Amino acid sequence: MNKFWIIVSNTYMTKLKTKSFIISTLIIGLIVFALGNMQNIIDFFNKQDKATTIAVIDETEELFEPFKAQLDVFSEELTVEKYSGTEEEATLKVEEEDYTGFIILSYNEANLPQGTFKAMSITDNDVNTKLEQALQQLKTTIATSQIGLEPSQVEKLYEPVFFEKIALAEDAKTEEELMQARGIVYVLLFFIYISVIMYASMIATEVATEKTSRVMEIIISSVSPVTQMFGKILGIALLSLTQLAAILAIGYFSLSSNVDNIQNSGGVLEFFGFANIPASTIIYGFVFFILGYLLYSTLAAVLGSLVSRIEDVQQMIMPMTLLIVAAFMIAMFGLGVPEAPFITVTSYIPFFTPMIMFLRVGMLNLPWWEITLSITLLVGTIVALALFGAKVYRGGVLMYGKSSSFKDIKKALQLTKK
Repeated sequence: MNKFWIIVSNTYMTKLKTKSFIISTLIIGLIVFALGNMQNIIDFFNKQDKATTIAVIDETEELFEPFKAQLDVFSEELTVEKYSGTEEEATLKVEEEDYTGFIILSYNEANLPQGTFKAMSITDNDVNTKLEQALQQLKTTIATSQIGLEPSQVEKLYEPVFFEKIALAEDAKTEEELMQARGIVYVLLFFIYISVIMYASMIATEVATEKTSRVMEIIISSVSPVTQMFGKILGIALLSLTQLAAILAIGYFSLSSNVDNIQNSGGVLEFFGFANIPASTIIYGFVFFILGYLLYSTLAAVLGSLVSRIEDVQQMIMPMTLLIVAAFMIAMFGLGVPEAPFITVTSYIPFFTPMIMFLRVGMLNLPWWEITLSITLLVGTIVALALFGAKVYRGGVLMYGKSSSFKDIKKALQLTKK
């Protein structure tokens, strides 16, 4: 057991001190900090820009004022000015950056408003949408007036229909609970996906790196393959938790200090609607994250032992990466239909279980035996893969030269018998 902890501490400390780990943590931390302060950054640059001003050529001499009134409802930043010059003169003004663009208002054959917006570039979807919304609302107002509808009748016409969804099953979740569950499951699925795919690859690379140092023969002669393999897995796991804890801390404090009224809303979790999430959902998320990590890390260690060059690692673990991607894509589909038979079946397939069963646990009220069965199958698969992987690992680390085929597993098993 002493040798196991030596391997764990050595793996952890060695990777912790590497420049790549420190730089990657700093870069990700800066990205998270920037995302948490995104609104402040946007506001800063917006202050540096000129105000967005649109010239209005009103060919009807009637639409400018009501159009301006409607636009004020949709946007406070976007301003319009009545322009009495010609279209050619307005074009010159836009080219000289006096105006962001100009819109020509006129009547169509039905005597309803229409508009043509011109600018140097029409890529600013926000401006385009607000101008269109204001014009659409103005058209609706004039059209309803033409057919003799009173404002109260128009309001009743556009009043949203009352539509309530009620689950008949006693243990079914309400619509509000489903929305909250869908949000936290979505976040944790991304967390599981990114963590597993990144750190499992790190384990495979770590094993391949040690093989290039040609010291594997000494290591496996003094430490059992199982001890060595799981020592590396646990070492990388602790490293990943260290990095994730640092990133999450940066994200939390960044959001806490920048989300408007966050003190009054009760904190970051409540602000995003996660305050009422059951503790069991968080616990299951942690359990399936650990089990998924162990499953794919064990597989990654085995695959990493079959290659002798770091350049071959990504090619060897590509099938494993595709499995993780497939599980994630199925889980994304399942967010909309968690009770679909396809989702139910795949949740019991061990390589998909960490994401898809967690999705079902978070979105549905499942009987205890379904959760227990999936976890049992997942743990059984991890144990079986660990036992088989230890044999492949022992022989694989002794294989040198070009190796990028799964046929090398047979060679590794033969070396184990010698």
